[in-house]
Amino acid sequence: MLGFRYNTLLIVSILLFGYGCRHKKDAIKTVNKPKSNVVSGSAAFKEKMGLTNKEIKDNKLYSFINDWYGTPYKYGGCEKSGVDCSCFTINLFEKVYNKKMPRTASEIYKETEKIKIEKAQEGDLIFFKINSKSITHVGVYLRDNKFVHASTTRGVLVNSLTETYYQKYFYAAGKLKNK
Repeated sequence: MLGFRYNTLLIVSILLFGYGCRHKKDAIKTVNKPKSNVVSGSAAFKEKMGLTNKEIKDNKLYSFINDWYGTPYKYGGCEKSGVDCSCFTINLFEKVYNKKMPRTASEIYKETEKIKIEKAQEGDLIFFKINSKSITHVGVYLRDNKFVHASTTRGVLVNSLTETYYQKYFYAAGKLKNK
């Protein structure tokens, strides 16, 4: 009987905490990177965005991203040891904008006012339907078609909406309603 209760609790926990950014084919994947890549990842972030150390230090958003850049992806994760896309976005909004949001990408989507991607501004949200009919991924728009997110294959990084993969799966942009 105890084993049944434990298994039931384990399954319920996985369903509650791990449904944030699921991608069908790699839903339970953790990307492990050596610590040295995190430091070089920060340099890559600065270069990709064209930012100086001073600009990062003086900008709360870019400072936050620089601090998390290279963090490995972990399905259902919510810490620097591993994070999924929705929890990365939640952490960013809490620390940078002092805003709270729901736990999953699809719930976050429901809390946004939809906008055209051409009208997206720094801090707006972007959503993807990756191999699914529902929202499976969320990121934060930066500028010049670039966005930050927790990729299932490479962890926290910046990509461009002009990349073929993201063009294929992009679904919508939005502003958090209470932003």
